[in-house]
Amino acid sequence: MAKQFDKIEQAHSEFIKKQHVFFVASAGKDGFVSLSPKGMDTFRVTGPNSIVWLNLTGSGNETSVNVQENCRMTVMFCSFDKEPLVLRLYGTAQVLHQRDSEWPGLIKMFPSYTGARQIFKMNVQLVLTSCGYAVPLMEFKGERDLLTKWTDARGRDSIEKYWREKNTVSLDGRPTNIVKD
Repeated sequence: MAKQFDKIEQAHSEFIKKQHVFFVASAGKDGFVSLSPKGMDTFRVTGPNSIVWLNLTGSGNETSVNVQENCRMTVMFCSFDKEPLVLRLYGTAQVLHQRDSEWPGLIKMFPSYTGARQIFKMNVQLVLTSCGYAVPLMEFKGERDLLTKWTDARGRDSIEKYWREKNTVSLDGRPTNIVKD
């Protein structure tokens, strides 16, 4: 049932574009494993073995710490509609902040989000698809706009202050390097 591929094929890219949610798994050298749901217009396939995704401001910042310590990452897409399929991307990633030289070119790929926090750039080494037959069938009702409203109401300066208060240390007490002082 599972099939392995050494690159993101056109059919995979088309499947990815149809999905409204994806999941990111990462782990540091020790401590907790992070698994985060992601959504909105924040994911791009940039080549047969490369992707980027925009990380928006949230309550934690575990993925950033994990990738800085241990660059391994898995991204999973899971269809909840009529096409049962699970697609996983395995590889190594790097975290980019707005102070990094690649940021200006990459951020242009996404809509403007007040809460844009990091961009993750991933080298995909393996693509794995499986049937998804046991994944429940659910109807998509729409995107939530709560995060956008929350960040827009605060403005960029307030969001950066929030990062300093809530996003500089992981659950394990490790620095996220989101801000440079």
